[in-house]
Amino acid sequence: MIRPPRLPIRARTLVLAVLLALLQYPLWLGQGGWLAVHQADQKAAAQLAVNAQLQERNDVLAADVQDLQKGGDAIEERARSELGMVKPDELFVRIVHGPLPAGPAPAQPLPSMQNQVTKNQAHNP
Repeated sequence: MIRPPRLPIRARTLVLAVLLALLQYPLWLGQGGWLAVHQADQKAAAQLAVNAQLQERNDVLAADVQDLQKGGDAIEERARSELGMVKPDELFVRIVHGPLPAGPAPAQPLPSMQNQVTKNQAHNP
């Protein structure tokens, strides 16, 4: 019986190391490997943070919708704050904090407003 030639020990070690490296490559760098899983985890965490922010916004909007459906107080508040609406017997006054801009002198009230101001001053000595 003829024996096949034996590889030296160094050659066998080299062949085993190459086989081990070929087996490890998919585990670390291949599709579905450790690196791909780590990147997918990071993307999932970022998406969860975005989802949490969007959920908070949706909750606020749902509460606004519910308030608007239930009563007129929310509608009146929106009309006053966003549209600047006032009731017929009210006087709208805006207080601006900070220095006045340099420019022309402040405008005088309209004649119809002047009558209201003088009436209020007459009632409140």
